[in-house]
Order: sequence, then C-alpha cells, then structure tokens
Amino acid sequence: MINHIMNSISPAPADADADAPTYTTIPISGADVITRSIQNLTASFSRCRPWPDFLATSTIDLPSSLSAASLRLRKNVRYFSTNYAVVASTCAAVSLIGSPVTLIVVGFGFALWLVLFFFREDPMVIMGRHISDRAVIVALVLCSAAIIWFTGALTSLLMGVSVGVVVVAIHGLLRNTEGLFLDENDGVTDGLVSTSHNPNGGLS
Repeated sequence: MINHIMNSISPAPADADADAPTYTTIPISGADVITRSIQNLTASFSRCRPWPDFLATSTIDLPSSLSAASLRLRKNVRYFSTNYAVVASTCAAVSLIGSPVTLIVVGFGFALWLVLFFFREDPMVIMGRHISDRAVIVALVLCSAAIIWFTGALTSLLMGVSVGVVVVAIHGLLRNTEGLFLDENDGVTDGLVSTSHNPNGGLS
C-alpha cells in the first residue's frame, strides 16, 4: 500500500525535451555568431608556421622506407596543417582566376562554410528563433550546389583542389621532420627534450 502511494506521487519521467540538444554557451545573435566565427578563423591563421621553414630546401630529402614516408606525411600534416590549407585553397583559387566573377562567387560560398560551420562555436539564432545545425548544413549544401550549378566551376575546382592535394602530398613526403614537434610530448618522443628530473623537480 505504501509503495503504491509513493509510486503515485513520484516525479514523472522526463519528456522528449530532455533529448533536445544543449549548448555550453548562451545563445547570441546571428551577427555576434558571425563575429566570433571570424575571430576564430583569424586565430587559426596565427597558427600558420613560418613560410621560410615551410619552404626551406635544406630540409628536403627522400624517406628511407615506406613506413617512414607514411610517418613523415602524418607528422607534416599535423605540423603544417594551416599552411597546407592555405596552399590547397590557393590552388583552388588559381584554377578560377580566369573568371573573376566565378572566383568571387565561389569564394563567398567557401567563406560561408568557414564562418557558419567550420569555425562556429555558438548556436545560430535568427530573429529569436534557434536554427539547428542540420538546417545550417542543408542551407550551406544547397547554396554550394547552386553556386556550382550557375558558375559551372566544378571541373576547374576539382582540378585546382587535386593539384593542391598533390603539392601537399609531395611536400609532406619530402620535408624532413627532424626537429619538428607540436608540444613537449613530441619533443620527448623525438629525444629533443630530456626527461631526467633535477633535484628541484621538473624536467631538466
């Protein structure tokens, strides 16, 4: 009897709203979302490695084996990721340079992806209504399809991106990774940072 009464007054299970997506930040206006995304994009360029280091011919040599080539490529992609993105984007832009209007329109579409998807950290709110991530992606895909359809730039873009990927792959395979490390852990792995402890503690 007591159990029956307790069950009758126990809280009801959570409804479907409990499954709604949650965000770690308070929703802000669409203009503020775009501003923060642009700030994130700008900050990402600050991680670009010095171009003299990227283009240094003294670091070019052939890998000793297939496994060494694979390891070298992965490490270079991690270290020079921003540089490689710039190289691939530049190759894509060069492929469209014969048609300035197409270049501007495609560049605008690419900028939308960067600002509204890749570098967006906040929920999108327009006129007080929350726009789901799925809706943003669908809108970007439709916009991109329309741009490609009306400009006819698909072939040129594929050629440009392909050239960029080839250039990145060649550099990643030939660029010696000696002395390149992203953090102290990589330095320890490569033997560039000693792990011995001094009497006062810490790494020496």
